[in-house]
Amino acid sequence: MDATLTALALATGTVLGALFHALQIPVPAPPELPGVMGVVGIYLGYRIVEELGFSFDLLAALGLS
Repeated sequence: MDATLTALALATGTVLGALFHALQIPVPAPPELPGVMGVVGIYLGYRIVEELGFSFDLLAALGLS
């Protein structure tokens, strides 16, 4: 994982979060820790399945691709 890209993403998110607060715009993300952890869990689950090499083409199974 590229540490520079991660740092830039964190910096961008921090600036945007501050801007949303300053402009009194609702944050387009879960505002509570359980919601944030849910997003982290989705990411971790995605990466775990990716590392295990499991995949299933749902669109092909439904005949949509």
